[in-house]
Amino acid sequence: MRNALMALAALSLAVPVSMALPTDGAQARKHYRYKEWRGRDGRTYCRKSNGTTGLIVGGVGGALVGRAIDTRGDRATGTILGAAGGALLGKSIDSKRTCR
Repeated sequence: MRNALMALAALSLAVPVSMALPTDGAQARKHYRYKEWRGRDGRTYCRKSNGTTGLIVGGVGGALVGRAIDTRGDRATGTILGAAGGALLGKSIDSKRTCR
């Protein structure tokens, strides 16, 4: 009984230590925290935005501008065209950022 309790106590001390040690996946992720990193092959890699923020902001801004420009009728056409144009413009601006 005493040996079983000692083994259980040793195991309870070893489990938190093994959880605190970085695993292989965690070490692999640390290279991608920055905008630029050098890969194992010596090439420089860059993390860029996929343009989602620019798409949303451009769409909202374009809808407001399109609604202000189209003053006749129900103004839905100007709002829809402005949103589409603004979304395309915002996405192209946001996704073309380069690291250097």
